Amino acid sequence: MSRAAYTTKRLWRWCDNPLRRRDDVIEAWVVLAAWTVLAAGGTTAGLVTARAADEAFAQQRAERQSVRAMVLHDVPSTASGPGAGSSRLMTAVRWTAADGSPRTGSAAVPTGSRAGSEVRIWQDARGRLSPAPPTPTKAAIESGVAGAAAATAVGGLAFGAGRVARRRLDRRRLDAWGREWILVEPRWGRRTG
Repeated sequence: MSRAAYTTKRLWRWCDNPLRRRDDVIEAWVVLAAWTVLAAGGTTAGLVTARAADEAFAQQRAERQSVRAMVLHDVPSTASGPGAGSSRLMTAVRWTAADGSPRTGSAAVPTGSRAGSEVRIWQDARGRLSPAPPTPTKAAIESGVAGAAAATAVGGLAFGAGRVARRRLDRRRLDAWGREWILVEPRWGRRTG
């Protein structure tokens, strides 16, 4: 089949055709709308989500800072129970906030740390403990994954809505064909069977 014939076959709903039904035209518009939303909406949602996530990660890196803290209790060298197999365990630590006030809290420190040893922890602008912000590389990967998930979600919704609309149009066409067959079939002559 030549390329022109293939294109004509694919676009038959848009061409003038005495056999074209109103539902065929509606279906053509539904398919066009679904693919437009899938392509443009998915791309836009992905880019907006990735940019928002990247900005949030950049803000975390800007407002969180690393400080030295002192471990208050010995930490076992092997973990047992929840978190077993981890190289870090939660324990009490003391640090000095940016305003100079002493603070204590619970932070994840390397296993085997002794009381009085120094560890690096992260705090936010208010001096509260916070997790370490993602590195620029990790933030870019997470932003990309979030953007891809958003694009996939929007694309999936558009595709699903298009499929539901097309299925309803198919059901309408089959019902119309059934009604027409009831009118035409008796004229075909004697019934068999």
